Amino acid sequence: MAAPTSTPRTAVKGIQDIMRKDVGVDGDAQRLSQLCWLFFLKIIDDQDQALEITEDNYRSPIPEHLQWRSWAADEEGITGDRLLEFINQELFPYLKEMGLKGSHPNRAKVVQEVFRDAYNYMKSGQLLRQVVNKINGVDFNNLSERKHFGDIYEQLLNDLQSAGNAGEYYTPRGVTSFMVERVDPKPGELLLDTSVGTGGFLTCAIRHMRERHVKSIADEQAMQAGLRATEKKQLPHMLCVTNMLLHGIEDPSFVLHDNTLARPYTSYGTADQVDLILTNPPFGGEEEDGVQDNFPGQFRTRETADLFLALFMRLLKPGGRAAIVLPDGTLFGEGVKTRLKERLLTECNLHTIVRLPNSVFRPYASIGTNLLFFEKGSPTQEIWYYEHRVPEGQKAYSMTRPIKQEHFADCVAWWGGPNREGRADTEQAWRVPIDQIKKRNYNLDLKNPHTVAEDHGDPEELLASLQAAELKASELRDQLKAILAEALLR
Repeated sequence: MAAPTSTPRTAVKGIQDIMRKDVGVDGDAQRLSQLCWLFFLKIIDDQDQALEITEDNYRSPIPEHLQWRSWAADEEGITGDRLLEFINQELFPYLKEMGLKGSHPNRAKVVQEVFRDAYNYMKSGQLLRQVVNKINGVDFNNLSERKHFGDIYEQLLNDLQSAGNAGEYYTPRGVTSFMVERVDPKPGELLLDTSVGTGGFLTCAIRHMRERHVKSIADEQAMQAGLRATEKKQLPHMLCVTNMLLHGIEDPSFVLHDNTLARPYTSYGTADQVDLILTNPPFGGEEEDGVQDNFPGQFRTRETADLFLALFMRLLKPGGRAAIVLPDGTLFGEGVKTRLKERLLTECNLHTIVRLPNSVFRPYASIGTNLLFFEKGSPTQEIWYYEHRVPEGQKAYSMTRPIKQEHFADCVAWWGGPNREGRADTEQAWRVPIDQIKKRNYNLDLKNPHTVAEDHGDPEELLASLQAAELKASELRDQLKAILAEALLR
């Protein structure tokens, strides 16, 4: 018998509380990873049971004795050491090497990829049984319940920002939502995220299309068929696949567990091109030896963000749109970065750069970042810059006060019509013609010309004041020494 149904939020909180008692689970990232593969197996089993009713001769890729309903659904089922032995020695070894079984090979592929590097962190079979029983209270075939769990899962992913290096997989939802709204993806367009992380851009795009453009079953099918994604690392890949299932994506096998940059640049042809790229490529890191050799000589570098920028230009169809996150270093960097920016401005219309404050990605990163919006097919004639500012009364964004979609309201109002008509210079926005960019040798790091530099005073006067202060401090030290010496003689 399944455990009594509870609200999704209470169920997740209860699961987290149980996991905190287990000595094997250390920190938010491990808790989420553990929760993720358990959710995944329950969702797959719920889907299998629905497919067994709706499809003739449907066969699950998971053998009967390893299906969730066989070992997990009975709250009085195996527990303790027997449960741990079953999971560690039977379930995991099989799922890691299962191959393309069942009547839907893509489902088998997804299961194997998710479990390829998954791990059971829990050491107590009794506590694990309690977690399993709580998950049994969730019916993932219930659309309303699944949606609630999807919202809570998004909040759990948000918590990853404070989980050490796991923060690199997460882009604040305020940023992803703003970027998606500006590029307006539609069903039937091919949408790619080359370093998908936990799936934030995809879920925002799915939500946007369902709210704005999906009017029929055919629209929904076209939307799902147009999604493309790749993730290099195991944890975010597993989190993303589960995220897709929670957001009603029937076949998440399009989320590849691979390194987009490991494939030779020239091997990407017209069949690989997409209508839309939405992504936050890793920055601040370097690729392993040999990866840069996949790229043309003028673009060879070990810096990940630069390699991705080169690839984006090749992967966009003529007329394709992109919205990407890049660090300040790309804007002012020289060498390979200059050649990349020259190519970008020649092949694409880089029409907008939104400059973000350093605190947007804290605590994972504290460097300036930028949102670049461009379209392939015509050269850049001018670039509009928009300086996003931290809300009044707040010094910086933080974990407790993160950037939100409503913080972009002023930028949305300024953005203009469908073709960005109606833009104007403001205190936060300015236009730079391409000739000026070329004269700067493609240095795109332009500061807001409407900001008045703070007057720090005349340098000579400041130096004189400093010298006077140092002299005064020296006199005070001498007086203090004299007082102490007199006190010691008494």
